[in-house]
Amino acid sequence: MKVMILDGQGGGIGSAVIKGLRESMGADLEILALGTNSIATSNMMKAGANRGGTGENAVAVTSKQVDVIVGPLAILMADAMMGEVTSTVASAVSSSAARKILIPLTQENVTLVGVSGEPLPHLVQQVVETLKEVV
Repeated sequence: MKVMILDGQGGGIGSAVIKGLRESMGADLEILALGTNSIATSNMMKAGANRGGTGENAVAVTSKQVDVIVGPLAILMADAMMGEVTSTVASAVSSSAARKILIPLTQENVTLVGVSGEPLPHLVQQVVETLKEVV
């Protein structure tokens, strides 16, 4: 199974998810770190991803080749993350046949109703548990 972790800015959310997956599921899971910038990719690689790529073309190509895409909700929103999520990135993720596991954190002008305000470590644990069900 190939899992794509997509993050931007400093890659902190993606790094936390990768660490959680490695701790829970070990080294057998193939994790691809896709960053909207090189700092995000680098930090996710340091967290334990198998391979990494940066930028909208890497996201567009890789999103067609993976089984699961994990990232913050903003990866579906054009111009999110201070413009790092381009319309190409948002379209590639949303149109991918891969299962999406989205973390309901956003700095955008979006309010999600019916979603608890859990801290990131709790959300990462929920991502790990959800991915275990998929595998």
